[in-house]
This record gives sequence, structure tokens and C-alpha cells, in this order.
Amino acid sequence: MTTPTNSTQRAAGASFAGKRILVTGGTGSIGQALVRRLFTTGNSNFERPAKVLVFSRDEEKQQQMRAEFAAMPLAAPACMEFRLGDIRDPASVAQSLRDIDIVFNAAAMKQVPTGEYFPYEAVRTNVTGAENIVRAIQEHALPVESVVGISTDKACKPVSAMGMSKALQERIFIQANLRHPQTRFVCVRCGNVLNSRGSVVPFFRQQIRAGGPVTVTSRDMTRFLFSIDDAVNAILAAAKNALPGETYVPRGPSAKVTDLAKALIGSRPIETKISGIRPGEKLHEILLGEEEAPRTLERTHHGSAYYVIRPMLPELPVAAEPPSILGKEYSSVDAVMTFAETEHFLRAHDLLLESVGVQHAGPHLGKI
Repeated sequence: MTTPTNSTQRAAGASFAGKRILVTGGTGSIGQALVRRLFTTGNSNFERPAKVLVFSRDEEKQQQMRAEFAAMPLAAPACMEFRLGDIRDPASVAQSLRDIDIVFNAAAMKQVPTGEYFPYEAVRTNVTGAENIVRAIQEHALPVESVVGISTDKACKPVSAMGMSKALQERIFIQANLRHPQTRFVCVRCGNVLNSRGSVVPFFRQQIRAGGPVTVTSRDMTRFLFSIDDAVNAILAAAKNALPGETYVPRGPSAKVTDLAKALIGSRPIETKISGIRPGEKLHEILLGEEEAPRTLERTHHGSAYYVIRPMLPELPVAAEPPSILGKEYSSVDAVMTFAETEHFLRAHDLLLESVGVQHAGPHLGKI
């Protein structure tokens, strides 16, 4: 094992201009938003990459994305490529990495109950997929500058197979700085991303459109809320500024899931049912554990504040900034928004169903 030194480790803060970028899971909600940002003025200073390779195993989504991006005035399809492949397959991963400078690993199996019924499938995608990236870079001596692993709050103090697999993914990427010090490996740990595929908001919206009932797993459940833009901002901030082995944690609001449902339902006569916690779910999510707090610092990027977890491996250099005064875990139960604040948050992100119709009406149960 080689220990990285200041002379061999890639520095943070590199520009995206002229870079060749790989986005695994690039047809997912986060992947598409990230690719869109790289091709628009939403990418600070409009640092146009030379190439963006979208890697996924979904042929239909690739075709839809190809058509959508071709119609965008700033998309420049000439420097955008699509590759059908599976993060679980070492050969297709290695082939996709061959001329790449920066990797964003958005490929994931992220449904918590599915992971409980098929835990090894979560391992194959979230753990083996990450190892395939690291091994390809190491064994083929690929000159990849940076790898950004996109993780989840469920990786912190995990109780689900999905969370455990994402926690291992974080460890694989952090330790990879020792295996291949010429590449900088960093992570980003995000909470619930509003309106991403499979998340609670589109699930509730679908139930509302069908006339209900809206099913809430627990009256007490809370979740962090981040927009897709918030998540992309955190990913780009880590790509720009994180030192080897650091994990970026965006700071944001949290809400009761019952308040989310209530705000989305509005005045519609739709029933709300408490269905019970699903396999692998937590009542409250944690973005940063109490064991991580002593090695956590605060950093800002373009006006947004982030917690940054230093790596626990002593061989990796650490930032000179003083640690934060967090002092405890960062949980979704700590600063829950009121119902009015939750409703305002959803409206500000254009997520309230102001005029949606329903197929049939059920009884209204009032407050939930």
C-alpha cells in the first residue's frame, strides 16, 4: 500500500473547463441534474467540459435524455456521449474510465425496502460498483484526477442493507486514496432529495392524483429536505474543494413526513393513513454521527455552508481549519420546520400541487 504525499496527491479546486467527465448512473435524477448543470450557466463561471460521458444500464432513459439534451441550446451534444453498461461489471466500468479526468459516481441501488429483501443486490451495486471504479483506476494506472462518491444520510449509523452498503462505499472511496494516491477520492452525503425518482414527494403526488389514500409510515418520522439543486451544489462543492478522503455534508432543513403529506394534500378530500414503518426505515435520519463530530469542520462554497468530515485514516493529510463546534450528531429531529415553514419550502421549490385533479375522492381525515 502506498501512502499519499503532498507531491503526489491531486489538489482540490480544479476547474471543469476542458475536462472529460464520467457520470455513472447518469440517467437518474441526480445524474441528469448534474449533467445539466455542467452544460449550463448554473455551473459557476460556466466551465464547459470537453466531454461528459453518461453511463447507465437503462437504454430507454438514455434515449429520452439524449433527445431532451439535444433540444437544449447550451447542451452541445457533440461533447456528450452515452454508454450502456453496468457499474457491477468490471469490464464496462474500466472501458468507460479510459479517457476520463473526473468521475461522479451517482449509480446506486437506493430503495431501502428493496435492499432489505435483496441485500446482496445492494452490495453488488453500491459496494462492488465502487470497488470496480477504484480497481480499474489502480490496475490500469488511469490518470483520473478525482472521484466523487455520492452517498446518503442512511450511510450514517446505518440500520438498513442499503445504508450499510453505502457506508461501505464511503469507506472504499476514502481508503482508495491510499491505494492510488494520484487520484483524489472524496464523498458527499446528502439527505432526502425532493422530487427525485423514488423519493417521498413524487410518491405522495402520485397517490394524490389517484385520489388517495396517502400513506404515511409514522406520525413521528422526520426527514432532511434538499432540492436537487442543493444536492448538485454539494456535489460540485466537494469536487472543487474537498481534500483527499473528506466527506461533504450539506446543511439543510428537516420536516415531519406528516407535514409533507398535509401540505401536498392541501384542502383536497383525501384520506391519510398511517401504514407503519417499512423494512429498514428509521424514524429520524442522521447526516453526521457523534463519533464523526470531533473530526468535522465547517466550510463554505458560493455562500452555502457545509460540514466536512475529515478522514479517520491517519495516513491521509487533514485540513488546517479548526474543527466545528457541532459537538453532537446532526439529526433530522433537531430542527424540524413548522407546518407553515414546510408548506412554504415546498411552494418555494414549486412542489405543491396547486391545480392537480383527482380520479376519485375519499374521506378527509382532517389533521394528521
